[in-house]
Amino acid sequence: MAPAQVAPRPRALLGSGIVCTAFSLRMIFTSLSVQLPEIVRALALSVGEVALLTTLPVLCLGLCAPLGPAIARRLGTERTLFGAMVLVAAGTALRASGAAWTLFVFSILACGATATANVLLPSLVKRDFANRSSLLTGLYVMAISGGAAFAAAATIPLVHRVGAGWQFGLAVWAVPATLAALLWVPQLVRRGGSTDPVHAVTGLWRDPLAWQVSMFMGLQSALAFSVLSWLAPMLRERGLRPVDAGLVLSILIVVQLATCLTVPAIAMRARNQRALAMILVAGGVCGLLGLVFAPLGGVWIWALVQGLAQGGLFSLALTMVLLRAPNAHVAAHLSSMAQCVGYIPAALAPLLVGLLRAWTGGFAAAGALFALIGLALVWSGLGAGRDALVMARVADPGRSA
Repeated sequence: MAPAQVAPRPRALLGSGIVCTAFSLRMIFTSLSVQLPEIVRALALSVGEVALLTTLPVLCLGLCAPLGPAIARRLGTERTLFGAMVLVAAGTALRASGAAWTLFVFSILACGATATANVLLPSLVKRDFANRSSLLTGLYVMAISGGAAFAAAATIPLVHRVGAGWQFGLAVWAVPATLAALLWVPQLVRRGGSTDPVHAVTGLWRDPLAWQVSMFMGLQSALAFSVLSWLAPMLRERGLRPVDAGLVLSILIVVQLATCLTVPAIAMRARNQRALAMILVAGGVCGLLGLVFAPLGGVWIWALVQGLAQGGLFSLALTMVLLRAPNAHVAAHLSSMAQCVGYIPAALAPLLVGLLRAWTGGFAAAGALFALIGLALVWSGLGAGRDALVMARVADPGRSA
C-alpha cells in the first residue's frame, strides 16, 4: 500500500507537530543537569540517589519504548503522540513540587511518555513524508538538539531573572510540551476518528542487522546522555562558574544543529553509511576526552568538536532506522527495538560515570569508559551502516506501507 497522501496544508501542520514535539523531548534532561548541584543540596540527596536520578529516567526511555507501537496499534499514531505530550507536560511540571519522591516519580513518568514519542516520530516521517524524509529527519533531530540547548542555556538565567528557585527551573519546561500537545489536536479532528494503526511485524528481533542498528543507537546515546548528565557538573568541578558551565553545554548542543540537519541528507545519498559513522565516532569520542582531560582554555574547541560529531551520530542513528526499514510499520518497530535495547547502555553510562566519580574522587576514570564506548560504536557502526534491509515483515496481510 502506498504511503498516505496528505494535503499540503495539513501536511505542513503535521510537520509542525513533529518538529515541535521533538523540540520538547530533551528539555527535561538538560534543565536538570545544569541545576544538579543546587538540587542535590536542597534535597540532601546521597551519591546513590544522584546516580539513580541521572539513570532511571534514561532507563525508562528504553523500558517504555515498546509501548509506543503497542499503544499506536490500538489508538493510532496521532492520538498516542497527543497523549504522550500531555504526560510529558504533566510530569515536567509535577516533578518540581519540591520533594525528592516527586522529583523521581514524575521524572520517570515524563521520560516514559518521551520514549513513546521518540519511537513514533520516525514512522510518521516514513509514512507521510517519504519523498522528503531526509529533510524532515534533519528538522526533527535538529529540534531535539535545539530544545536541549535552549533549556541548558536558559534555565539558570531564567531562575535568576525571576528570582525563583530550582523548582521553577524544572517546571517552566512544561510549557513547550503543552504547546506541542495542542498541535496534535487538529490531527485528531482532521482524521475524524480514524486510528491509522501501526501493524505488528515478525522476525525483527532475530535479525542481526536490527541488533546492530539498536546498538549503534544505544551507544551513541550513552555518550550523549553522559554529556547531558555530567558535563556541566564536571566543568563546574574543574573550576568553571555555573553559568559558564551551562553555556558550554548549551553551545555544545547548539552546534549539533548543523550536523543534525545535514547528516541525514548525506547518509541517504551515500551507498552505505560506514565511513560517515567512523568519522563521527572519532569526533565524538575525541571531543569528549578533550573536555575531560584538556586544559580549560580549550574547552570551547572541544565542545565544538564533540557537539558537531554528537549531533551527526544522533541523526545518523535515526536515519539508519529509516534506511534499514522497508516500510513505516517496520520503521516503528525497529525504532522501538533500537530504543528499547539501546537505552540500556545509554542509562548505564551516566550511572557508571557517577559511580566512577564517587569511587575515584574525579572524572578522569570516565575517560576509559568513553574510549570503550567508542570502540563498541565502531563495531556497531560498521554493521548498521551496511546497504541492506532488516529481514522483518508486516504480520497483517494486505498492509505494508
